Amino acid sequence: MATTKHGKKYLEAAKLVDSEKLYQPSEAVSLLKKISYAKFDSTVEVHMKLGVDPRHADQMVRGVATLPAGTGKDVRVLVFAQGEKAAEAEAAGADIVGLDDLIKQIEGDWLGFDVAIATPDVMGKVGRLGKKLGPRNLMPSPKAGTITFDLAKTIREVKAGRVDFRIDRTSLLHIPAGKISFSEEALLQNISSVIDAVMRARPSGAKGVYVKSVVLSSTMSPSIHLEVAAATALKPQA
Repeated sequence: MATTKHGKKYLEAAKLVDSEKLYQPSEAVSLLKKISYAKFDSTVEVHMKLGVDPRHADQMVRGVATLPAGTGKDVRVLVFAQGEKAAEAEAAGADIVGLDDLIKQIEGDWLGFDVAIATPDVMGKVGRLGKKLGPRNLMPSPKAGTITFDLAKTIREVKAGRVDFRIDRTSLLHIPAGKISFSEEALLQNISSVIDAVMRARPSGAKGVYVKSVVLSSTMSPSIHLEVAAATALKPQA
């Protein structure tokens, strides 16, 4: 069986992490900034293992987290709309607005955007993109708040720092929570909002232990395991 070979910088960083320890959230954020060695502004991610079976509809976990400190990236927003709503989307700062023309481009494998929003009246046409956008978590949906007539508010929230999450087939969540260049306070605020959103998204069919593990990492860095009770007790600032 092949083993993953890590470089010298990774191995040096890994020495600073106690693999047997469950870290407090603030301690983990501080350590993460120390061990992140990438030359670019890497993305910080929260990884959570949940005690649910996503094969059952009443155990699917999906939702939206608003990051108080933003995502640290320029989010390209596409809006499926027509008429006055298309004009409203453009005025609100959407990067790409259209309908039939955009559907044809996406059917041709174009995916030059980060978030897709649609008004309810055009979902009859947009629905056929499910096989293209669904697996990439780009399909507009009521649960994610991306099927709406309130385009101005939704575009503003997405641009400011809103991330969608959906559990994968192995019961894992991988959610971006900002950039490593953010201050420790800003990262902790974002992480708190992410975990709180996951807790609030607990499905009706979830039984027993909901959150089995919480792990923090940045691009290319070793992982830091958090103490689950402390992590799930985090609350975003009012």
